[in-house]
Amino acid sequence: MTEKTSLTRTLIGKVVSDKRSKTVTVLVERRVKHELYGKIVGKSSKYHAHDENGTYQMGDMVEITESRPLSKTKNWVVTRLVEKAVLV
Repeated sequence: MTEKTSLTRTLIGKVVSDKRSKTVTVLVERRVKHELYGKIVGKSSKYHAHDENGTYQMGDMVEITESRPLSKTKNWVVTRLVEKAVLV
């Protein structure tokens, strides 16, 4: 194989909470086919991700990468900003 495959999981989602210090809550949505009925349904999961400088705000689209356990609920780190939230 010539291309290198990454062993760490990465997900892209929206920041839904930035109230905690150095932590953001990221909502990751995915679409899967229902096992029995075959209908496409939306599923979502929330992940707590480490944000060292507190740079990410609610509504931002970010990429998170799996890491070692940082606290009881935090196993992810925000790696980059995909899209900044639009100000209303």
